[in-house]
Amino acid sequence: MKHERKGLNRSLFWLYEGHGPWPFRFRWLMLAFDFVTIAYFLWAPFEQRGYHHVLIDYVIGVIIAFDYLARLYIARHRLNFFFRPVNLADLVVVVTMLAPLLVSNFAFLRVLRAMRAIRAFTFVRRVKILTPFFQRHEQVIDKVTNLVVFVFIMSALVYATQIGVNPGIHSYLDALYFTVTSLTTTGYGDVLMIGRWGRILSIIIMALGLTLFLQLLKSIIEPNDKVEYECPECGLVMHDRDAVHCKHCGHVVHIPTRGLV
Repeated sequence: MKHERKGLNRSLFWLYEGHGPWPFRFRWLMLAFDFVTIAYFLWAPFEQRGYHHVLIDYVIGVIIAFDYLARLYIARHRLNFFFRPVNLADLVVVVTMLAPLLVSNFAFLRVLRAMRAIRAFTFVRRVKILTPFFQRHEQVIDKVTNLVVFVFIMSALVYATQIGVNPGIHSYLDALYFTVTSLTTTGYGDVLMIGRWGRILSIIIMALGLTLFLQLLKSIIEPNDKVEYECPECGLVMHDRDAVHCKHCGHVVHIPTRGLV
């Protein structure tokens, strides 16, 4: 229960989950930070790195670390929180930015920074009450976000593994071009992956990419009868839109609804 929270835990919970002008401003500030870092994560790994890049890495790494620790501190189910893919990616981001000498800041680790885009989607969802369009099309926007993140991550992997060995890959744009043509099964054939691992990566792009694309089409065509709301007792996330009790534990849930349309 919320009244069980005290001190710093209560203050942080209010900031991340509460209502009022300050939580509202904080969430929009974090959203802006996420979009800025997404752009930086996609650009910085592929440019020559100087002293100012290292300094920016440390600043962003510290902010993400504090954000991660705060969310972990207020999480009711901390084990589940820790093993969520996006939160694991945050840990990798922090390690690659705060301990570059320890992990040599390898490109395949930096690639996971693009998953910060999913965190941006989470913050937008926090304020969906202010955006009826977002609330009506939440599932579609979620699938689009996942697909875009997948494309950027795969493009970064293609770049990191093929640059310098593949005559068709000279820039991140070339890698993005190959990823999109593979995902859409267009296959112009002007850029081909080199080596066994290159072929494996191509298979992953086509198989997983098509899966995400089909999920997007399904969310557009088929109406969704579920709503995402975490049960405060057991942590179950998906419920029927008109549910008043959690199907897993029977706890009363108060799912926000816009009523009949």
